[in-house]
Amino acid sequence: MAFFVKLIIAVIVIMAASELSKRSVTLAAILLAMPIVLFTSFTIIWEETHDPQIISRLTHETLMFILPVIPFLFLFSWLLKANLNYYLSLSISCIGIALATLIVQKFFH
Repeated sequence: MAFFVKLIIAVIVIMAASELSKRSVTLAAILLAMPIVLFTSFTIIWEETHDPQIISRLTHETLMFILPVIPFLFLFSWLLKANLNYYLSLSISCIGIALATLIVQKFFH
């Protein structure tokens, strides 16, 4: 049940952002920046376990994966503004995120 709730929420957010971006890029960005799926997942896990340690560890681990993403959002935007191919820009950004995540996990975990 929880799997399908999370799946439905994720699909709704992705579709809403996609449709909203056709009308307002700013509103779509606000929707994507909101941690709707994150907090919904925390709540579902809390209801299943009532274990604050799991939520605490999950919050910490999530932060360790979010931190490397932020600089590469800037890079991705810059590469696209520089008229680099979309898929090449996305690939460079994803590789950068993966490398940065490995570094963060190695030194800050």
